[in-house]
Amino acid sequence: MLSDQTLTGYEPVATYGRYEEAQRAVDYLSDQRFPVQHAMIVGMDLRMVEKVLGRLTYLRAAGMGAATGAWIGLLIGLFFAIFTPGRFPWILVLWSVIWGVVAGAIFGLIAHAFTGGKRDFLSSSSIVANRYELRVTTPQAAEARRLLETGIPQHT
Repeated sequence: MLSDQTLTGYEPVATYGRYEEAQRAVDYLSDQRFPVQHAMIVGMDLRMVEKVLGRLTYLRAAGMGAATGAWIGLLIGLFFAIFTPGRFPWILVLWSVIWGVVAGAIFGLIAHAFTGGKRDFLSSSSIVANRYELRVTTPQAAEARRLLETGIPQHT
């Protein structure tokens, strides 16, 4: 998070409703040979949005743990297969994945049991800004405003 101290020496030259619009403005300034290292995009009026994706059951917790365990088992199995002499190193990989699935499922069940029913749902969180300010260092602000007033071509 930027402190007010970090914003000192920068002034807003434009405000946008979407990040992509602010990004397009900086891209336009760059195309016009403006020194964009003097610019920053600042999200204003931040809020955290958590979208609930579904209920977390014991079966789902075990499945998610098993999937994670499979990836870890695959990684470990491939590592050992590279350094293990013999004709069938891929069997080692297969056993590593199987043990990873079993261990992951068990750990997933245990972790879910320890929550005690306090968080029985899956969610995805993100930080969203209400608006985005394009800020430029004070000596370059007038030039940035002038360039932006000439218009930003619409990208499709």
